[in-house]
Amino acid sequence: MRPDGDHTDSDQTPVVRQTPAHHYLLIALILTALLISACTGVPTRPVDQVSYPDAESQLPASAAIALRESDGLDALAPDPGIGDRRIWERLRAGFRFRDIDHPRIEHEIERLQRYPNAFRALMARSEPFLYHILNEVDAAGLPTELTLLPAVESGFRPHAYSPDGAVGLWQFMPATANMVGLGRNWWFDERRTVRASTSAAVDFLERLQQRFDGNWLHALAAYNAGTAKVSRAIHRARRHAAPTDFWSLDLPGETDRYIPRLLALARVIDDPDRYGLDLPDIPDRPYFTVARIDGAIDLSIAAQAASMPVDELLGLNAGHRRWATNPEGPFELLLPLDKVETFESSVAALPPEKRLRWKRHTVNSGESLNRIARHYSVDADAIREVNRLHGSLIRAGEELLIPLSDQVNPAVARASQLSRQRLRYRVRKGDSLYEIARRFQVSIKDLKRWNQVGRYIRPGERLTVFVDPDA
Repeated sequence: MRPDGDHTDSDQTPVVRQTPAHHYLLIALILTALLISACTGVPTRPVDQVSYPDAESQLPASAAIALRESDGLDALAPDPGIGDRRIWERLRAGFRFRDIDHPRIEHEIERLQRYPNAFRALMARSEPFLYHILNEVDAAGLPTELTLLPAVESGFRPHAYSPDGAVGLWQFMPATANMVGLGRNWWFDERRTVRASTSAAVDFLERLQQRFDGNWLHALAAYNAGTAKVSRAIHRARRHAAPTDFWSLDLPGETDRYIPRLLALARVIDDPDRYGLDLPDIPDRPYFTVARIDGAIDLSIAAQAASMPVDELLGLNAGHRRWATNPEGPFELLLPLDKVETFESSVAALPPEKRLRWKRHTVNSGESLNRIARHYSVDADAIREVNRLHGSLIRAGEELLIPLSDQVNPAVARASQLSRQRLRYRVRKGDSLYEIARRFQVSIKDLKRWNQVGRYIRPGERLTVFVDPDA
């Protein structure tokens, strides 16, 4: 072979004829004309027929590079050769509790089988968080069954709150949060964030496992009931020469059910067909990334900028306790991958003074802080915090900043999310907004608001629906 790939002279070698140079020029002109015609003559396709690029190309270059570096991914788009259920396959690959068997586990499996819709809703709620949690658990070398612990703790509800004061996906109590370094202040509570709370939970679970000499069931019981209660139960059992395995210990009823529920979930996910239950399609790729901004922003304005429901934005950013991000930072929000570019371009075009809703109020003689708060329909604590007031004392002539964004309080959306289950519904042929709204007993107006859609929907489209579990 020659370097250019032609064979040496032989009987089969074709004769190469010399072509005059002007023939080449004519051919080049014809090809150029055809190319220009092709570029300008093809009609533009309607928006609903455009094939969009993969998720990584939708991100700013810096965000895409950061995600590849942090997650070890070559691309964010799913491999078309691998199905949508890869997250479950990777989850199963790290299971280590398969050999544990007990009638209490079977009882919890039967409970899941009695309520298949509740099981599917629970798994669907895991979608925004599952990839991140699995990565953290896997990176620490822990059994991947621990990825499912938020299902038992909070039902994968980041705003979950217990009467005892435990909050967030991992249900950290204030004292435990202090111990593991989760901070909280008037503006922000790290216990409610998926990133900080998951990192703290993984570290805490590792410490508990070491504390109980590698016994994972004792460690999990301590996560639920506290180290002291489990240690006392083990000590009592030894004193009476009784077995010290988890199933034999005298523990609170809630803890007795806690571990069987976790193991039952893992057993069903390991082989859903065997139990007649169905898992939602959750791709094995990041759901969210960090969108950075250069200042504080009203959360409802942020949701508008990202073209997403405020409920969904608050679900990913549950750590924010107020109507806006902390004016002193950090200035970042978690957003779905496909919303980052829209958000960052919208915020970049938004003047700083329009990122928060404020009004200046000059205090009149005889006015009180509570009266001013009622006049503007905002919380007195919000006025106090923004203006750095240590009490309720204000003086006539003093100027106060009134945070009008507090009129749209996250507590409203938070209460809505706490009482409803988030589902992802795939539109089928023949579906309409009316039919879907009737099926899930919600309003068409809410369906449009949750999904930023108009009158028409297409088969295959995914809709977010917040369903009342009592309906």
